[in-house]
Amino acid sequence: MTASPSNTIQGSQVVTRFAPSPTGFLHIGGARTALFNWLFARHHGGKFLLRIEDTDRARSTSEATEAIFAGMRWMGLDWDGDAVSQYSRIERHVAAARQMLENGSAYRCYATKEEIDAARELAKAEKRAPGFNSPWRDKSEADWPEAASYAIRLKAPKDGETKVDDKVQGLVTWANDQLDDLILLRSDGVPTYMLAVVVDDHEMGVTHVIRGDDHLTNAARQTLIYNGLGWQPPVFAHIPLIHGPDGAKLSKRHGALGVDAYEDMGYLPEAMRNYLARLSWSHGDEEFFTTDQAIEWFGLEAIGKSAARFDFDKLENLNGLHIRAASNEYLTGACVARYRKQAAVKMTEKQRADLLSAMTALKERAKTLNELLDTAGYIFAERPISFDEKAQKQLTDDARSMLGDLTEKLRTVTSWNTEELETVTKAFAEQRALKLGKILQPLRAVLTGRTVSPGMYDVMVTLGRDETLARISDHSA
Repeated sequence: MTASPSNTIQGSQVVTRFAPSPTGFLHIGGARTALFNWLFARHHGGKFLLRIEDTDRARSTSEATEAIFAGMRWMGLDWDGDAVSQYSRIERHVAAARQMLENGSAYRCYATKEEIDAARELAKAEKRAPGFNSPWRDKSEADWPEAASYAIRLKAPKDGETKVDDKVQGLVTWANDQLDDLILLRSDGVPTYMLAVVVDDHEMGVTHVIRGDDHLTNAARQTLIYNGLGWQPPVFAHIPLIHGPDGAKLSKRHGALGVDAYEDMGYLPEAMRNYLARLSWSHGDEEFFTTDQAIEWFGLEAIGKSAARFDFDKLENLNGLHIRAASNEYLTGACVARYRKQAAVKMTEKQRADLLSAMTALKERAKTLNELLDTAGYIFAERPISFDEKAQKQLTDDARSMLGDLTEKLRTVTSWNTEELETVTKAFAEQRALKLGKILQPLRAVLTGRTVSPGMYDVMVTLGRDETLARISDHSA
């Protein structure tokens, strides 16, 4: 029987890793895997490493690598040391394959692609397992053809079982006769993924491999490679995948986008960390928590086996909670960055100051930074401001006349603050025997161009006396 260790490797610092392939953006499932590894390492005061698995040279791109780096940085998942390129370590992978060949845990296979394909077709026709049983497994050196290229295959045990005591899935067992002699080094001298991962994890000192449960069978195969090299396997923890709200495999229509898309939609990185942490992991009934709390609480034992379901509504609501909990200065800085990216212009110092002063009111309703900036649009509007359709309907002839009279009252305000403005406006409404809404709605329309905004007196204070009176005068009679 071969098995992986059941407990934390004694006496060693916890080391985790995230190892994406640079063939596209950092998608949401990968971001959660990275987050779990990061949280576990930070919880134990260990190291979190980043390895770019770029051995597939045809599909790996520098642009995708940079996109992964950018996504990790936006998520706030800092890694220790430099990111490692798997491709740069090919010589170590080849040396490991040669080591296994020398110690008898691997063998030369001279089978051609055509022979392998024919064997698999025959197995399929006879309704047998599609694995290839190499005729070279037990050949001696005397049988090796001269000057012929060969692959190096793992000499997997043919009887007994391989067991992995997974920290999420529990004890998982495979019959060894179901694990084929996988290729370690191709005939062209290129190492395979299975071998490269084992060599890199071992030599990078990785103690815990936390990854998606679609890699669970790989844990069995990789355990055999560890054994063949005389190395101790790491602790494995295979986390369930993320599904859409309908229970189907997560796709783009569900939210399987790059993390850059969530940044563009106006989500905060701390909200993304909070939400992704709650997908298959929990700490009691806690839904909203800080990153520091997540680090303090995180453990593999609290990860469930069932697939998590991605829910945009929950993410949006959680993001709104984080917006309201954030400081005004932090949100203003985030909005400045979003504004520059969206409008392709810099916010003026006055606009920034106005945004900061209005932030307490603005953040109460916003669920994303984009919503927040949209609601704050009146700060960036230039006279004469434009109106949406609903706001335009508020500006009847009677409303314009009423606003003209209100302007005269507002000119008498000595202290331009919310209390004074409210007092004057309410007194004006009582004098005209009007409900307050009959005044505030057209007032909101001329000041913001919308029918929805933060509190009207907050808007007036943010705009200031001169701008407020000028905007009213532009559209009053």
